[in-house]
Amino acid sequence: MKIVAILLLLVNILFGEQTLKIATYNVENLFDLQKSGHEYTEYIPNTRSQWNAKNYTIKLKNIAKVIKEIDADIIALEEIESLQALKDLRFELKRSGLYYQYFKIANYKQTTIKVAILSKIPFVSTHEIAVQSSYRYRNILEAKFTIKNKELYLLVNHWKAKSGPESMRIVSAKKVLKRVNELGLDKNIIVLGDFNSHYEEYLTFKRKRRLNDTNGITGINDILGTKEHTKTAYYTQLGKGEFYNLWYDAEKEKRYSYIFRGKKEALDNILISPSLLTKKGISYKHHTIRNYDKKYLFKGKSIYRWQMSRKRPHIHKGKGYSDHLPVIAEFIVH
Repeated sequence: MKIVAILLLLVNILFGEQTLKIATYNVENLFDLQKSGHEYTEYIPNTRSQWNAKNYTIKLKNIAKVIKEIDADIIALEEIESLQALKDLRFELKRSGLYYQYFKIANYKQTTIKVAILSKIPFVSTHEIAVQSSYRYRNILEAKFTIKNKELYLLVNHWKAKSGPESMRIVSAKKVLKRVNELGLDKNIIVLGDFNSHYEEYLTFKRKRRLNDTNGITGINDILGTKEHTKTAYYTQLGKGEFYNLWYDAEKEKRYSYIFRGKKEALDNILISPSLLTKKGISYKHHTIRNYDKKYLFKGKSIYRWQMSRKRPHIHKGKGYSDHLPVIAEFIVH
C-alpha cells in the first residue's frame, strides 16, 4: 500500500495540478538593531524609545507566527528595513519550522524601508526596478520563477503613502506598466504589495482635494486598467495591458487589509495579468483571494498593530503585530 501511495504522489507531482499559494504582507516597520542613519527616530536602536533586543525579538516572533500560519509558497513583504532584518525573520521562521530557502530584498536604494520576497521556489532571476531616483519612491522588486516549465513573474510594490498626492502613486503605476510591456503582455504576471490605494480608489478619493491632483485619474485603476473589471474572476476577461484585481473575487465585506479611523480599506492588492485568468499553464484558483483575519490580529475593532506609546518619544511596548492584514491567493499550475 505504501508503494502505491508513493507512486500516486509521484504521478500527481509529474502530471497533475499543483497548487501555489502566494501572499503579501506589510509587516509594519521591521527594523534591525544596526544603526544605519536612515531609521525613523523611534527605531534608532537602544535609545529612549526602547527599540532593543527584547522588543526586536518579540516583533520577529510575532510576525513569524503569522507567516508560519499562512505557509505561503511565496510571500511578498513590505516595510523591511534591511537584508539583516530579512535574514533575522527568515531565521526565526526556520526555528519555528518553516524554511524559506530563497530570499531577496530591494536593497540598491537606501530608502528607510524596502520590499522583499521569501520563497520556497527558486528564483530564475531577480531584478530591481527603480521608480525614480528620489528617496520618496521605493524600488519595485521583480522575481521570475519557472514552475513545471511555466514562467511566472512577481512585481512587489510599496507605493507612496497618502501623505503624498495621487500623482506620486501614478509614477509607480506607470513604471509597473512600462515593465509589463517590456516583459510581454502575454506573460503570467502578478503585481502585488501595498499600493496605498483602495481597490476602488477612483471612487474613494474624488472629493479629497489633497489627494486628487490628477483630475480623478488613479494609478491602480486607470493606469493599470482595473476599473472596468468588477465581476468575479469566473465572469471576467481582460484585454492586453489590463489587470484584474482579485479583490473582486471575494465577498464585498471581506475586501480589506487595513482599518483607518474605523473605515476598512484594501490598501494591499494582488493584481493579475490576462493569462492568469485562463485555465492553461498557471491560473488563478477562483474564490481563493482573502485577507488573513485571525482574531488575535485584532484589538477591539482595530487591527492589532505594533504598539507604541502615543506621547513622544514613542516607546515600544513589546506587543502587537502589524497595522496591515496579510492577503493571500492561490493559483493552479496545470
